[in-house]
Amino acid sequence: MLRRKSPVGDEMPFLDHLEEMRWRLLWSLLAVVVGSGIGFMLVMKLNVLGILIQPVHPFLNGGKLKYLSPTEPFFITVKLAIVVGFLLASPIVVYQVWAFFGPALLPNEKRVIVPALYMGLVLFALGVYAAYTVVLPMTLKFTMGFQTEALEQAITVGPYLDVVTRTLLAFGLVFELPVVILILSALGLVTPEFLASRRKHAILIITVLSSLLTPGDVITLTLMMMIPLLVLYEFSIVLSRMVSRRRIAAAAAAEA
Repeated sequence: MLRRKSPVGDEMPFLDHLEEMRWRLLWSLLAVVVGSGIGFMLVMKLNVLGILIQPVHPFLNGGKLKYLSPTEPFFITVKLAIVVGFLLASPIVVYQVWAFFGPALLPNEKRVIVPALYMGLVLFALGVYAAYTVVLPMTLKFTMGFQTEALEQAITVGPYLDVVTRTLLAFGLVFELPVVILILSALGLVTPEFLASRRKHAILIITVLSSLLTPGDVITLTLMMMIPLLVLYEFSIVLSRMVSRRRIAAAAAAEA
């Protein structure tokens, strides 16, 4: 879109780059707006709120989540519609980003990054699924098990949804670790030797990150976050090693 060649060659002038970026941002914003409109209908038709409430339902003793403002149900629906809109528009947004930066990449880099983007969608979905089915129920069981003799729960929908959306998005983004490392390796910014030599630092960072994202007991902390992240980190090293070998082979072929 609006990719014009300069008079002296194939390189686009700086102002044309800005113009192209402006149009791609506008198309991305339009995709989010349209996606949010579709998301509003999906939230109402598919009972998305009911799906998100399901993990806490066993702790409500047959009741429902509370709300404190007359307008809160409407704005909760709008917020969920925007989140769904971002998810629906994400393929278009990723395409616009790729179309803008793709021409600057080498062919061997494109062959690695394009499959990595598809893998990222799968890993994000796996992270969200793990958080919804395992982490949230165990975390709620742990955190709501304190002071039950002295306190009575009266959970409101706003704070609860904040916890749920943060947890789901956090796990989805954390599961993108192999994709990030794969792209950085394809661009030559990290090497498998560097990742392997920083394994101890990675374990420390993963432990701290897990304790922040899963405020549960030791079992939840270890099984639900640390182990998957450690596996993903080791998997990232394997992917980085494969990409580095291809880069070395491509460089050798170019020199020959």
